[in-house]
Amino acid sequence: MDDKIARTTGSSRAAMVDALRGYALMGLFLVHMEEYFELYWANPKPGPTTPIIFGLFMGKTFSILALCFGFSFFVMMDGGKRRGEPFGGRFAWRLVLLALIGTLHGLIYRGDIIVVLALSGFVLIPLDRIRSSKTLALLAAICFLQPYLLFWIATSYAGLGWAHSTANFFSDPAMQTYLTGSFADVLRANMGPGQANKWWFYIETGRCAQVFGLFLMGLILGRARFFLEPDRYRRQRAWALLTSIVAAMIFYFLRQATAGPQEGPGFWVNTLFSSWFDLACTAMSVLVFIFLWEAGGSRLLRFLVPAGRMTLTLYIAQSLIFVPLFYPFGAGLYAHITETESLLLAVAAFATQVTVASLWFRAFHYGPLEWIWRCGTRMTLSVPFRRRALSPA
Repeated sequence: MDDKIARTTGSSRAAMVDALRGYALMGLFLVHMEEYFELYWANPKPGPTTPIIFGLFMGKTFSILALCFGFSFFVMMDGGKRRGEPFGGRFAWRLVLLALIGTLHGLIYRGDIIVVLALSGFVLIPLDRIRSSKTLALLAAICFLQPYLLFWIATSYAGLGWAHSTANFFSDPAMQTYLTGSFADVLRANMGPGQANKWWFYIETGRCAQVFGLFLMGLILGRARFFLEPDRYRRQRAWALLTSIVAAMIFYFLRQATAGPQEGPGFWVNTLFSSWFDLACTAMSVLVFIFLWEAGGSRLLRFLVPAGRMTLTLYIAQSLIFVPLFYPFGAGLYAHITETESLLLAVAAFATQVTVASLWFRAFHYGPLEWIWRCGTRMTLSVPFRRRALSPA
């Protein structure tokens, strides 16, 4: 959910990162629409499209955004160092502003991920001082191993009674408010129990640890110029893709074999395998995307670039439009639409978003929220916004 990265004008490599971010936004939106912006979970009954969308995007595209966040952190910090302007303090202030935006957004839609990325992003500032990429990779690997989940597995198998309790995120007192409450009731729920449930979910499913690891991987890939000079890594990317495919197949089998328990060691083991499966699929998605881009698919995938440059604005606009459409305090569409119909609506809506973003950038340098965020970071309104009209020949 970050601002447009510093780029050389016309750089295909920078456009590839923007397109990848746009792809992640698209996947996240399709998931949100398929789950009616979370109301689906009040009475989950999968339709024909549900397992497809959830299987392709749930837990994967969010991770891609986290990876891109770490990469953009490197770009901004590296740019500051090149200019002789240490960026650590300004980046911290940037995260404070992003957390504020996420907090306000979370009042409308408790599933907001902006505040998660913003608060987690503070860990990058001190870790950027570690110059060894091997050390950073080790720290990322520890995060991916999911220490929290391993702890619960160990204590559950040890027979400790409290370790057999049901995960906290299964208790969702806010859902009844979403299904029956007024707009004011939803706001109040999102200030307390709704947000608590979200954070328990991110902690207990291992997503917080995974975000930290992906931030570090984005930083490492930035230092290695992995996205900006992909030709240097063709062989490594091929091996990484093969490895991620094999890993995804193994973890999918293990996840299916351990599915069922809602508490105790079986639940935490299944959650661990699910986390590793999503991570392997995230790697696959990124590597396949780069392969397609490099193989000539950039002509098609470029349509995602405007969305990738306007991710913050579009992400929040999606909630402002569709939460009132789905929730009972508004149109209550969730009770009258199937998952398949919601998917078709999502495809049409995202195509509209990309079109609007493309037209927007003909006249402006940044998306509206991206510009406000950048002005707030620099504490000035002198950031160029409107493009200068070309003089007639």
